[in-house]
Amino acid sequence: MEAIKEIPYGMSNFTDVIEQNRYYVDKTMYLPLLEDQANYLIFIRPRRFGKSLFLDMLRSYYDLSRKDDFQKLFGDLWIGKHPTPLQGKYQILYLDFSKIGGSIDELSKRFDAYSAVQLDEFLNRYREYYDDEFIARFLSAEKGLDKLHMLDARARRLGYPLYLIIDEYDNFTNVVLNEQGNEIYHAITHASGFYRDAFKNYKGMFDRIFMTGVSPVTLDDLTSGFNIGWNISTSPFFNGMLGFSEEDVRTMLRYYQEKGKLQGDVEEMIQEMKPWYDNYCFAEESLDHEPKMFNCDMVLYYLRNRIQLGKSPKQMIDPNTKTDYSKMKKLIQLDRLDGNRKGVLRKITEEGKILTNLFPSFSADELTKPEIFPSLLFYYGMLTIIGTRGNLIVLGIPNNNVRKQYYEYLLEDYQKHEHINLVDVEILFNDMAFDGDWRPALDFIARAYKDNSSVRSSIEGERNIQGFFTAYLSINAYYLTMPEVELNHGFCDMFLMPDLQRYPEVEHSYILELKYLPKEKFEAQAEEQWDAAVQQIHGYAEGEKVRQLCRETRLHCIVMQFCGWELARMEEV
Repeated sequence: MEAIKEIPYGMSNFTDVIEQNRYYVDKTMYLPLLEDQANYLIFIRPRRFGKSLFLDMLRSYYDLSRKDDFQKLFGDLWIGKHPTPLQGKYQILYLDFSKIGGSIDELSKRFDAYSAVQLDEFLNRYREYYDDEFIARFLSAEKGLDKLHMLDARARRLGYPLYLIIDEYDNFTNVVLNEQGNEIYHAITHASGFYRDAFKNYKGMFDRIFMTGVSPVTLDDLTSGFNIGWNISTSPFFNGMLGFSEEDVRTMLRYYQEKGKLQGDVEEMIQEMKPWYDNYCFAEESLDHEPKMFNCDMVLYYLRNRIQLGKSPKQMIDPNTKTDYSKMKKLIQLDRLDGNRKGVLRKITEEGKILTNLFPSFSADELTKPEIFPSLLFYYGMLTIIGTRGNLIVLGIPNNNVRKQYYEYLLEDYQKHEHINLVDVEILFNDMAFDGDWRPALDFIARAYKDNSSVRSSIEGERNIQGFFTAYLSINAYYLTMPEVELNHGFCDMFLMPDLQRYPEVEHSYILELKYLPKEKFEAQAEEQWDAAVQQIHGYAEGEKVRQLCRETRLHCIVMQFCGWELARMEEV
């Protein structure tokens, strides 16, 4: 009887996944498509999307030293039945630039030292193809650059094709850019900078290059005027190359269910995961006819919890991704945003989308431009393609996992200026969810809004209030906070959808309508505005969609009216 495959959570070594009988979602059908592209390729995806595992699969397939392992590693996969002529034809140099770190003064030395170690490892793997005299001379050379030149000359003379695979090509340069600033970054990526020099050498000596990273910034600076054909990140042919499709997820869940390891309804599990992990689209042309992609690491995290504990994880967001969020905050310099980029971020957080151009690449000098900012967020997985309008792209927040990150940013920003005890708020949310006692919680947030001088002194209005409420309501575990959700031909300010799959005991759901008037207009317009709000919220509540989302819970329609920054009236209507 065949042993049940283990879950490959956190694994990036393809050989280990296959040999240790781990579940592998087959992506080998993309190999012939990659061969049909340019010989030098860059592929950008957010963190936790399976880039390292894919690269290792690529390496195992083309590696001359693994040629005889083809059947063992790939026999059960798509490519095992459809091998290409290039299988096992290359000597492969594999570099992972996330391994390079240290102080800026040491960076060029560390880069060279790392390259030297990897080149020695390369030669040991392929030593049968080189004579003893060359091997001795190669190993005695101290500098990575010298070894690279020696290898280039000898492999070229002997006719050996070379393949360079680079994981996280932009890792340490992104860190330099963030921590040391533009000047130091320029020094290593422009003119005679060591990193730019390295790429000049690579381009000349390798038959094929495949690189992955999380941002196209470094690429633009390293290869100014590079052939756009290099960058296949937004090509429709490769939209599904990383991540899982819904069918991938379904097949995997059914496998574990059939093996008796997974209990429960598969379709219900998918419906539970979709709002949290799904909805990534990386190519405009894929919008209408290809499935949206799930974050694969998140799916494996969920599945592991389901199998080990027999239930969904208490936190739908993998706690291990906290470090990713911290890295991303650094990279997009969330703590140093100017007014324009802050405005972009708030707009996205409050409306869930933005109309923009999607830039395929941009230099570090352009990072501070507000028009570039949405593209940067797209590459980091904070936005995804959700539509088009004329020649512009609509980028939207893909799922709740990412939405939480935006709210976290807002929260941090608000908490900097006026600290609120979040545990106190959570206790009030309990009463809101289980007892329908909503007033204390909403009063608490309204008072916090009034007390937060940074908010008060900025632009007043519904958007401003809505952003504040959304941020604090987002820490409520029992609801998915949905701003600007379309209900019955209109957009309500906020819908608190009960998370009944995880908390079936929740008995209450909420639609909030937030209205604002400046102090000088309040007396004259308040009554009319209130009546209109009541009519609006009743219209939303009557829609079929609301009934579906609320299920058996009692729906509360609450109108809140602000006079300037102060709550003037709040009622259930």
